[in-house]
Amino acid sequence: MSAPRSSGQPSAPPPLEGATRIIGSIALSTAVFMNVLDTSIANVSIPTISGDLGVSSSQGTWVITSFAVANAITVPLTGWLTQRFGQVRLFIISTLLFVLSSWLCGFSPSLEALIAFRVLQGAVAGPMIPLSQALMLSSFPKSKAGMALAIWSMTTLVAPVAGPLLGGWISDNYTWPWIFYINVPVGLLAAWISWRIYRDRESPTRKLPIDKLGLVLLVIWVGSLQIMLDKGKELDWFASQTIQLLALVAVVAFVFFLIWELTDAHPIVDLRLFKERNFTVGAVTLAVAYGVFFGNVVLLPLWLQSNMGYTATYAGLVTAPVGILAILLTPFVGKMLATRDARLIVTVAFIVFALVCFMRSNFNTDVDIRTLMIPTVIQGAAMAAFFVPLTSITLSGLEPWRIPAASGLSNFARLTAGAFGTSIATTLWENRATQHHARLTEIASPGHQPFDQALDTLQNGVGMSHQAALARLDGLINTQAFTMSAIDVFYASGVIFILLTGLVWFAHGRKKTAAGGDGGAAEAAAGAH
Repeated sequence: MSAPRSSGQPSAPPPLEGATRIIGSIALSTAVFMNVLDTSIANVSIPTISGDLGVSSSQGTWVITSFAVANAITVPLTGWLTQRFGQVRLFIISTLLFVLSSWLCGFSPSLEALIAFRVLQGAVAGPMIPLSQALMLSSFPKSKAGMALAIWSMTTLVAPVAGPLLGGWISDNYTWPWIFYINVPVGLLAAWISWRIYRDRESPTRKLPIDKLGLVLLVIWVGSLQIMLDKGKELDWFASQTIQLLALVAVVAFVFFLIWELTDAHPIVDLRLFKERNFTVGAVTLAVAYGVFFGNVVLLPLWLQSNMGYTATYAGLVTAPVGILAILLTPFVGKMLATRDARLIVTVAFIVFALVCFMRSNFNTDVDIRTLMIPTVIQGAAMAAFFVPLTSITLSGLEPWRIPAASGLSNFARLTAGAFGTSIATTLWENRATQHHARLTEIASPGHQPFDQALDTLQNGVGMSHQAALARLDGLINTQAFTMSAIDVFYASGVIFILLTGLVWFAHGRKKTAAGGDGGAAEAAAGAH
């Protein structure tokens, strides 16, 4: 059957009503939360997993890398897979396979087995996020599309923050396989409810030829890029021949991929979506903003644990309040989309993000937990106000059959930008710390009165040996250097968010629909109906 592209297309099912819509939304959100949680839940458990399986921590990081690589490859394939198998069928199959692979991960007897099952888990997880977005939009009437996007976005924003907290707690109180086992009952319940509600709302399908060369090129360039980003810092970036080779392969394969996909009759990834102005502006703005945001999400607890003496649990507690305002305000932002220009809401969100970054740029080594948490709480408001409107802008004006492909491609851009943001933020942090350390030691060295006084106090006042006193002073200088470096990254992030306020205005403005709703969100919903 051909994809519905003409006015004579089959009529789409009507929006869900009442309790059915609420239960369906919860089921979809639960599946997405489980999926997104798994991208970060294993991070804090790597030392435990590595020790239990008898491997080094650097080898253990492949547990994260393998999932990220497989996930990044399959997310942009969502559009093609949807036209081949149907939205509902593909979502249910992906969720059930995710449950199976999670169960296998928990039972893994060796690192090799765990990595293999994490590859499977990441691959089947790819279509779940964009498909849940499309199904959520189809559940709501066009006038409430903003609310649908709001409910969907809450799970994708809160889960990465909750992941490290939950992963650390499970690893400390139980055994690491339980970070995977918890997916089994949750995923089975979400899949069962989703099937009961959405099975009669399947999208039209058609037989499509497999773009084999496009698929191979996609696997090569995305896989090379993701491994390069994950392993770059560990291998000292371009000083390593491995990283140089990965970069070369990624660039060459990407160029061939672009040429092939733009000229093939049935591309595996619909790059022609970038001809749509709102899609391009929305996807690029969302990707850059998410990359900067996620880089900060990773850097803050890393700095607290490495240099400020915080445990993983307490560092997690500092970042956890970000979800409070995000959850409370997201529904209001969804309602605002019906009457306000999405670009204006995004602009306000970026200004708040910039404010948060500038507040953090005033941190010092004496910062207390209250001062740390204030900008974190405020950041929740910005999270609520940037994700939903930008998603609305990205999907607005697209034909119904292109929504899954557009959602998959924009989510791919967002996830890739998150990987870039993490690598750039942590690498910049360490490089700047080295520079600050060198400058501080020019002042804090023998012959300078403050240094000599501090050394004398530690030796004669505290009773330390000369070497121990020097080591203590070097530790203090290191703490200052890494704190100053973190401040640099926070300040630069604030400047980027200010610049992004201009980028979003390149998108087309809000259009009133016949129902009086916002064109962006309503058209996004229309694409799912």
